[in-house]
Amino acid sequence: MIVIKREIRKYAKKKRAKSNAWFFKTSKGEYGEGDKFLGLTMGEQRLVARKYGDLSLARVRKLLERGYHEERMIGLLILVHKYEFAKNSENNTGKKKIFDFYIRNRKAINNWDLVDVTTPNIIGDFLLGGADRKILYRFAKSKNIWERRMAVLATFKFIKQGDFKDALAISKILLSDRHDLIHKAVGWMLREVGKKDKKTLIKFLGKYSTVMPRTALRYSLEKFSKKERKKYMTPTP
Repeated sequence: MIVIKREIRKYAKKKRAKSNAWFFKTSKGEYGEGDKFLGLTMGEQRLVARKYGDLSLARVRKLLERGYHEERMIGLLILVHKYEFAKNSENNTGKKKIFDFYIRNRKAINNWDLVDVTTPNIIGDFLLGGADRKILYRFAKSKNIWERRMAVLATFKFIKQGDFKDALAISKILLSDRHDLIHKAVGWMLREVGKKDKKTLIKFLGKYSTVMPRTALRYSLEKFSKKERKKYMTPTP
């Protein structure tokens, strides 16, 4: 662990750390309250994760328990690497081991980037293989914002395969969510549905556009024409 910690700190930049702390809302009362940064770029984090991709799960857990955001991200990226290795080996047991480890240690996944970069590639991909998807509905109803975001982001993998059922069902559950980060995630996934099948998105909007949070609606319409966006975004008298 000493070696990888030294490697991580080699890339640390105080100015970037300060900027990241502001960007990821770490002040009191904000969604990332108390998180700390070392100031690595995403590219540097991926570089370290690739270099230490064979780190044991016990040591990955140590990274996930660390107080610095980048250390947790690197630990999660290593898990993605391990999952991809197991996937390419057609080792379903290996994939399940990483999936289970990820779920057990999800407390470390406490900001939107940690979710977005890793959840589709582990939770989404594993469930795409036929495993029970009930966990997504449990997460969608969780009090924890990051579990709710995991629920909707996991469907990204399904959407890419033309499987929209869970994405739409979970989006419906989350329409009443109060947090902007969930509104953005729902709108993003709906937009992806529309990119694959615009008629399916139009049908969903026909039912729910008037009750959707404006942010979610705006995100979902990003690939629509200006005229179409105006139609949905203009409040009815």
